[in-house]
Amino acid sequence: MMKALKIVWAISLSTIFVLSATAADKHAPHWEYEGADGPAHWGSLSKEFATCELGKEQSPVNIPSKAAKKTDLPPIKTAYHSSAGELVNNGHTVQVTLADGGDATVPSGKYKLLQFHFHTPSEEKIDGKSFSMVAHMVHKNGTGKLAVIAVLIQEGKENAALKQIFDALPAEGSKTPLKSNFDATRLLPANMGYYTLQGSLTTPPCTEGVAWQILETPIEMSKAQISAFQKLYKMNARPVQPLNGRIVQVVD
Repeated sequence: MMKALKIVWAISLSTIFVLSATAADKHAPHWEYEGADGPAHWGSLSKEFATCELGKEQSPVNIPSKAAKKTDLPPIKTAYHSSAGELVNNGHTVQVTLADGGDATVPSGKYKLLQFHFHTPSEEKIDGKSFSMVAHMVHKNGTGKLAVIAVLIQEGKENAALKQIFDALPAEGSKTPLKSNFDATRLLPANMGYYTLQGSLTTPPCTEGVAWQILETPIEMSKAQISAFQKLYKMNARPVQPLNGRIVQVVD
């Protein structure tokens, strides 16, 4: 009887080890912004990333302002409010995850704000021009669809709203709670005119079907604030992707 129990115990341990090893092997494929694992190769790093290469509505894009179609789409309406949050450095960017940041209504509907994160230089370009940085405000609706509001950032005066974030940027792989609640309304410019088009996530797996709104008016951050981020990420921007016939609409 004891011998049988020992055999069962050994088999159980072996099973646990095999399952653990299998789980460890199922980590997300490694990707970077440069080199052999950079954007030009994302589509071949994993079958889950195939859309990065094969997709026809990829982001980011260069926006030709004079060719953008003027439209009577409704303005963006935001109902953000003060929320507790967490600063996360995930190895690709610094992200601010909000517990309950409120919501935004864009032409495709109403979405809840989940998080915002940063890229340098800006991933989106206007008439071929990059900005120092961009903040991507990521929203999700009840059916799982995503909408992003992109806030372009140029060098200028210190941004008081973002001071607590850029004074305490976490090291790679670490996270820390915000010292005080954050209201995402403070991230927005006074002029909320925007460009809009259908696009994708700008990082693998480059999932399409994302509703993009790129604000026309940039906000400012100081050189010191921008430099603080660039010490962590000198460059974390995907190159612009072809429009492939997509029409960019503009709401002034």
